Amino acid sequence: MTSPRKDPWYRRTLRWGQTNLTEKDPVRYDAEWWREYWRRTRVQGVIVNAGGIVAYYPSALRLQHRAAFLGNHDLYGEVVRAAREEGLVVLARMDSNRAAEDFYLEHPDWFALDAEGRPYRAGDLYVACVNGPYYRSYLPSVLEEIIARSAPDGITDNSWSGLDRDHICYCENCRRAFRADVNLSLPPSVDWADDAYRRWIEWSYQQRLAVWDLNNQVTTGAGGADCLWIGMNGGDLVSQSRRFRDHKAICERTPIIMLDSQYRQERSGFQANGDSGKVLHGLLGWDALVPESTAMYDAGTPTFRLGSKPEPEARMWAVEGFAAGIQPWWHHIGSVHEDRRQYATAPRLFGWHERHQDVLVDRTPIATVGVVWSQRSIDFHGRDDAESRSMLPYRGFTDALIRDRIPYLPVHADHIARDGADLAVLVVPNVGALTEAQCDGIRAYAEAGGGLVVSGESSAYDEWGERRPDLGLADLLGVHPTWTHHGTSGISPASWETYGTHTYLRLYAGTSPAADLARGFEQTELLPFGGRLEVVRPEPDVNVALTWVPPFPIYPPEKSWMASPRTDLPAVVTRVGANGSRAAYLAADVDRCYARYHHPDHGRLLANVVRWAARDVVPLAVEGAGVVDCHLYRKGTSLVLHLVNLDQGGAWRGRLQELTPSGPFEVRVRPPAGVSPVRAEFLVAGGDAELGHDGGWVRFRAERVVDHEVVVLS
Repeated sequence: MTSPRKDPWYRRTLRWGQTNLTEKDPVRYDAEWWREYWRRTRVQGVIVNAGGIVAYYPSALRLQHRAAFLGNHDLYGEVVRAAREEGLVVLARMDSNRAAEDFYLEHPDWFALDAEGRPYRAGDLYVACVNGPYYRSYLPSVLEEIIARSAPDGITDNSWSGLDRDHICYCENCRRAFRADVNLSLPPSVDWADDAYRRWIEWSYQQRLAVWDLNNQVTTGAGGADCLWIGMNGGDLVSQSRRFRDHKAICERTPIIMLDSQYRQERSGFQANGDSGKVLHGLLGWDALVPESTAMYDAGTPTFRLGSKPEPEARMWAVEGFAAGIQPWWHHIGSVHEDRRQYATAPRLFGWHERHQDVLVDRTPIATVGVVWSQRSIDFHGRDDAESRSMLPYRGFTDALIRDRIPYLPVHADHIARDGADLAVLVVPNVGALTEAQCDGIRAYAEAGGGLVVSGESSAYDEWGERRPDLGLADLLGVHPTWTHHGTSGISPASWETYGTHTYLRLYAGTSPAADLARGFEQTELLPFGGRLEVVRPEPDVNVALTWVPPFPIYPPEKSWMASPRTDLPAVVTRVGANGSRAAYLAADVDRCYARYHHPDHGRLLANVVRWAARDVVPLAVEGAGVVDCHLYRKGTSLVLHLVNLDQGGAWRGRLQELTPSGPFEVRVRPPAGVSPVRAEFLVAGGDAELGHDGGWVRFRAERVVDHEVVVLS
């Protein structure tokens, strides 16, 4: 009898472990201790250091540097054999973009050079060029050797993409290849006005994809169709762009992403991990797996490689990932630790994941709001200020949606036709560089009746960052730019005593739809602003919902009165199309301001605009004090709701030391057709509750959420 075919490793391995070996570990690695740790943490796969910068096996390749304490020991091979005895999947881990001086001296033409012909260095190592023989022939021979020795299930690489965007390589390999491919000389410097530099950006992405394709050709040829080379990729889009890692193109080449995104950054919070999971699943599909390196060591600012990350900090990052379909992967630096507190986190976290794994994968998200993003716009519109120009507006909207308990999905600008059918509204947060095809996709979505919320310079530039004569979406929005603006996109420390940023927005709350936008502002006609206003000319059929109040003195207080309390400069406009579709345009960068300062009025206004454009078609309502990130899914005939308590650590910035419970929450969910739940099961707190029913909604009460709660409605 033929046994049923087992899914490939990249479809079934839900929990991972990695002991990132150091050069000292060959003489101190305790194999039995780590085998027991694998069992306690319920891992199904391990990532084992193999070769590249440092080899942990006796390589036959003379120039591959062996670990300082390796001798003739094969630590990599021994760990692989132990993992196989435990029934674990094995990924051979590489870290291969640099080499020691002896390698450089023998092959200087394989390494990256600056404009003066000096080699780029990282500490005492030399950085290899992605276009030279190091990447194109030497590393493939390393991959073949590793596969021949140990037959790993796949191979991953920690830093595979070479130099970043701020460093142009002028080696002969790059000069020759760029001339052949683009028919131009390499740009002399970082200069967005130089066509050669912009072409170099695009070309550099293609060279990284060529590395990806070549390595997969090598590994699948040597190890079989499922022996994938899958690099590692970050979750932060700006960092991905700076490293020439095209999120969309990479996801088109792989069924799995190994996500190297280890810790919360204070500018974005724990919710950034949930957003990364949604971005990647939007590209890969929701049936794919996205394991994430969850650092047990104290990653952050500053980083302490041998110290323990506080358990609440690690837990919150991980459970926010669980909510967005990310799988856990513990990561320790070195095999011996004097700070043993880091061993306590993974067993509890991974044990819970194993008990409930069936409801944590292969789900269909339920959301009616899509937030558009484009990595090309991050490059060619964001340029050298991508964090402010591209990511803060995106983050401002997503933070406002989280604060208002509105589920959302990231939507790539190329995928609007594919992903927009079930969405009530698309948000386009200062996506300045859009192609004609992308504008056409947004236009078709709106013409089919979809709501639209657009901010700032969205569609003002083409795919190269060249300014258009008019907004590409002007016909939908009913506004035209004057290419002037008031204010700035940030407050400098030296400007606090001046009045350049002391501006406001005036609500016209007596008219519709401005009254919808004014929900929660019944006792005021004026909202603080302090940001940048794009000066636009509205068409006659556009409703000006908010206007801009120009600056006046902050100091001295005696001068703090409005010399010009009213203007006709639009800050937010709305428009209802002939087909009934709704569109809103924000000339005021409220989205950027909210991401930067989290003023409650800005978050409320953003949520109001989205709800108006969506006609308040939102499948979830959660009432109760606190900040909770809500992720809603369909799983067969059941619903799965994640409630992640973001109301943590508000006393001061830095590592989270203890968890702060929130609740109770009154929750209402509108089930989709074919789903008729009668009970709510709480997977964290335990227990269940009957559901109430109210006009097509089901309701229940969540008494207390510590770090997170997962509720299955069945």
